[in-house]
Amino acid sequence: MDACKTSNSDSDGGLKNYPLTFQRAIRGLVFLVVYLSTAFVFIVFLGTPASVLPRFFSIHYSRKALSFVYGIWLSLWPFLFEKINKTKVVFSGETVPEKERVLLIANHKTEVDWMYLWDLALRKGSISCIRYVLKSSLMKLPLFGWVFHILEFISVERKWKVDESNMQKMLSTFTNHSDPLWLAVFPEGTDFTEQKCIKSQKFAAENGLPILKNVLLPKTRGFHACLEILRGSLDAVYDLTIAYKNRCPTFLDNVFGIEPSEVHIHVRRIPLDDIPTSQNEANAWLLQSFQLKDQLLSDFITRGHFENEGTEQELSTIKCVINCIIVIGTTYLFTYLTFFSSVWFKIYIGVTCAYLTFATTSGFHPSPVIEYVKLFVYGKKLI
Repeated sequence: MDACKTSNSDSDGGLKNYPLTFQRAIRGLVFLVVYLSTAFVFIVFLGTPASVLPRFFSIHYSRKALSFVYGIWLSLWPFLFEKINKTKVVFSGETVPEKERVLLIANHKTEVDWMYLWDLALRKGSISCIRYVLKSSLMKLPLFGWVFHILEFISVERKWKVDESNMQKMLSTFTNHSDPLWLAVFPEGTDFTEQKCIKSQKFAAENGLPILKNVLLPKTRGFHACLEILRGSLDAVYDLTIAYKNRCPTFLDNVFGIEPSEVHIHVRRIPLDDIPTSQNEANAWLLQSFQLKDQLLSDFITRGHFENEGTEQELSTIKCVINCIIVIGTTYLFTYLTFFSSVWFKIYIGVTCAYLTFATTSGFHPSPVIEYVKLFVYGKKLI
C-alpha cells in the first residue's frame, strides 16, 4: 500500500492550503451563482443557435461559431483559478506552438484535472476547441450535460464492446483539418486512488507488466482508436503529467479557493511520426509513456517540482477582466430581456430547454441539409 501513496495524496489527512473562512464561503457561493447563470445564458441563448442553425449548412462553420461562444465563457475558469484563488499554475518541459490540432493524454490524479488543461489551452489560443472523452454518467449532469452534448464531447461507458462503434462514429466527424481541435483523453479511465493503485499493481504483477506507483495502468483501446482515426489530421500528441502541491483538490476546493496551492503540468510534445501505427506497438508506446509519467511523479515528490519550469507566461489580468465583464454583461442583458421584455423570450427558453433535453438524451446532432437530401434520395446514412 505504501507504494501507492504520494506527497499530494488526500489520505495523509494534511491541512488545507487555505481555511474555509466565512469570506471564502460567500465568495465561493457567488462564483457558483455566476458560473451557473452564465452557463445557462450562454448555452441557451448563444450556444444552441450556434450549434443548430449554421449546422444545417456547414458543420465546420457551426463548430467555429460554437467554439467562439464556448471559448469566451470557458475563459472564466482560469481567471478564477489563477487570478482570484491565487493558485499557482507552473508549466514545465517543452514549449508547444500555438493553435495546433492535437490529441492530449494526461494522468488522472483527481476529479478536476481536466479543468487545468484549460489554463494551458488559453495560453495557446485553443481554449475554444478543447474537447474531452468522458464517462457517460457526466452527460446526465443538469445543465452541464447539455453543454457536453452541444460541444460534442465523446461519452464512453468504459466497456469497449459498447464504446467502440460510438467512438469511431464521433471521431470520424473530427477528421477535417480545418476544424481546430484539442481532444483530451485520460487513458487510466478513472482518477487515481490508493485502492485503485493496489488493484492495478496486482493486475500488472499477474500479467508481467510494469509495477507503477503514481499512475494506473493505461487502457489502450480508446487511445489507439483516437490515434488511428485522427492521425492524418493531427499536428502532434501532447503528453501531460499533472501534479499538485500539498493535496489533490476537489471541485468544491477549487470553487472556494482552499486548494490547490500549486498545480504543476509537465508537457511533452510528440510528433505523430514518433508513435507507431500498429496497435500492439502503439499500446507499448503508451505503456512506456506512463512508465515515464510514473518516474516524473516520483521525482516531483522528491524535488517538489518538474525539470525545466517556467515554459509559459502568466495570464494577462487585463484580458481576463475584460472577458469576465463581457460574459457577465451578456448574461445580465439576456436575463433582463427574459424577465422584462417580450413573452417570446420565455417561450424561446422553454423550447430550447426541451430541445437540449431531447438532443442530449438521444445523442442527436443536426446534419447539413444536403445530408438529409441524400438520405431521402439515396438512403445514405447521416453523419
